[in-house]
Amino acid sequence: MKRIELLSPAKNLEVGLAAINHGADAVYIGGPGFGAREKAGNSIEDIAKLCDYAALFGAKVYVTLNTLLFDKELEQARRIAWDCYNAGVDALIVQDMALLEMDMPPIALHASTQCNNTTAEKVKFLEDVGFKQVVLARELSIDEIKDIRSKTTVPLEFFVHGALCVSYSGQCYLSHVIGRRSANRGACAQPCRLKWNLEDENGKVLIANRHLLSLRDMNNSKNLEELIDAGISSFKIEGRLKDADYVKNTTAYYRRAIDKIIERRSDLERASLGASMPSFEPNLEKSFSRGFTDYFLHGRQKGIDAPFTPKSMGEYIGEIKKIDGKRLTVKLKEGVALHNGDGLCFLDENNELQGFNVNGVEGNVILCSKEMSPLPTVGRHDVKQVVISSEAKRNGDPSEARAFTAGEKISLYRNFDIVWQKSVDTSNGNRKLAIKLELCETADGFKLSAVNENVSVCLQSQKDVAKNPEKALETIRTKLSQWGDTKFTVSDIEIKFNDVYFIPASILGEMKRQLVVELEKSLIENHRAARPVETRHGTSLQMDYPANDLSYLANVTNALSRKFYENHGVTQIDDGLEKSMPQGEIVVMTTRHCIRYANGMCAKETGKPATSLYISNEHGRFRLDFDCKNCRMKVVSI
Repeated sequence: MKRIELLSPAKNLEVGLAAINHGADAVYIGGPGFGAREKAGNSIEDIAKLCDYAALFGAKVYVTLNTLLFDKELEQARRIAWDCYNAGVDALIVQDMALLEMDMPPIALHASTQCNNTTAEKVKFLEDVGFKQVVLARELSIDEIKDIRSKTTVPLEFFVHGALCVSYSGQCYLSHVIGRRSANRGACAQPCRLKWNLEDENGKVLIANRHLLSLRDMNNSKNLEELIDAGISSFKIEGRLKDADYVKNTTAYYRRAIDKIIERRSDLERASLGASMPSFEPNLEKSFSRGFTDYFLHGRQKGIDAPFTPKSMGEYIGEIKKIDGKRLTVKLKEGVALHNGDGLCFLDENNELQGFNVNGVEGNVILCSKEMSPLPTVGRHDVKQVVISSEAKRNGDPSEARAFTAGEKISLYRNFDIVWQKSVDTSNGNRKLAIKLELCETADGFKLSAVNENVSVCLQSQKDVAKNPEKALETIRTKLSQWGDTKFTVSDIEIKFNDVYFIPASILGEMKRQLVVELEKSLIENHRAARPVETRHGTSLQMDYPANDLSYLANVTNALSRKFYENHGVTQIDDGLEKSMPQGEIVVMTTRHCIRYANGMCAKETGKPATSLYISNEHGRFRLDFDCKNCRMKVVSI
């Protein structure tokens, strides 16, 4: 039986609880330090609370300890690892191999996507040295995932939703080179979301002020079963800086989608227990997104980028027919209802994002919160060349936006639905664990048991035979079925009496209260005890790393990491950029996103040589080199 895990992000305890309540089988959260998100650290006390809560449903908590470490930080990282283990954490997500050379707790280690897990050889090596789960690179195709699965047995984790880094994870140094804010150290300034100019070698501007490196967001909701069959067992939602509403919505949506697959397949099972009942209708288009893509899962495709804005566009709701100051005449999609306070947006004639709130609706006229510029009376032109599919036109895809001409309509989007948002904000997920109850008599009272969890409580009580047995039994069943705001619900009640007794409601209530306490205690203790005692081979096994020479791209920033690779046969190891900056040109980003391909300049399509281009803005000028054989683009600091 293959266990399928839905893994949700948590920036703090509140969001972690929301993720569990809305159906997550596991959550990943930053600890007190070294968690790849400087602004998403959490105390050990909060992590312990999250672990205890997750354990009620057999859900897991993974702590991110996945930044590069300097020598002076190794001891602190080791202490954090032990604190996490003692708090009940199920696994640590790590990048730095130094941790395999240290006195670590017997906790499972997961290889972060920052480890650049792109090949079967790399994943097999990580499996052999003791990693218990590997987070694959987002850029992989179905066939590449299948190849990795065919040569390894370690559980494979894959991002299915959320923001996309344009570079291979762990291989992006643009933020560090520009402003010494290292992505590998959790301080990325996201320069890929800024506007850039595209230039030729002579400095001629080919495309001006566009978000050339900004990608749409990942959405693999339609590919889940295909990914399962390819070998993925853990589906990861990106977003450790996202608020609770985003996590509630995406978790609830993927929970339903995964459950539908599990329900009709006998070879699959869910990785945790308890049913969630959100008080809203999950809808991925209503949470933050830059438009969606399944990236390279089915090969290279047009429209994976979001060149006009890195902000959320939201859901397509119709077209603008006329702009008159604060009044917009629109044609909305069937079924769309607007409300005062909704946030709407569109791309204007300069492909700049314009946004406003709804102040009122009069038929097909929207009253805007601010005055809008009128539609142009002449056509506009855009250097960006985009192939627009008929489906994209129908759906108003923001990433397929293009220049329009006079009389043409502008697509309108809603990026804040105030009514829906309120329903999300008030949703507690209402996740419940089903228990089977058994009530029987003892010599001096009664015993109430949750038989499927093997937990019982006894209470001394006077035993009075009921004058009306039928009504007494009905009352007992009714009272035992009511569990209020606890995390339990009753699936079955069995009453075993020699005689039918009248039991006061106060007695039944006290037994239920005690049973809740004992149930929660037992579930937490059993979950912690069930954590396997992990041993890591580190350098004790004589296996060679898949490469003999490691450049700065291997991100070695401390002596123990260097020792790890040396003991696995690596003969040449350069320091990581964060430790020492090499002289000369540096590849600061390697990506499968190709600016030539995205803008109709692909050498394979045009037959023209893929000469280097340049991107520039106030932060500098970088050369773009194109590896057409392997379909890769490199951003080079010059």
